[in-house]
Amino acid sequence: MQDILNQMDKAFDSRVRIAIMAILLTTNDWVDFNTFKQQLGITDGNLASHTGTLEEKKFIEVRKRFVEKRPNTSYRITDEGKQAYHKYVNALRKLLKI
Repeated sequence: MQDILNQMDKAFDSRVRIAIMAILLTTNDWVDFNTFKQQLGITDGNLASHTGTLEEKKFIEVRKRFVEKRPNTSYRITDEGKQAYHKYVNALRKLLKI
């Protein structure tokens, strides 16, 4: 069992981070900050903290720009993020079979 646990990246120990990655994986495009906030029902600070952790791990990339003179922050999953997320999900499946 220890080998399965070692395959599970601690970045995904949070249900919010798992949800962020799932949304980005299924969307396979840029998702903006407000969309995440609305879908997840979390505060600005909470979302910023979780996306910051995923960005540090290089699981997501961040794009900051202006849309109609308003700041807009969007996120997209990276190839490294896709691999890490699939590895986590596969390890979780193995763990549930035990």
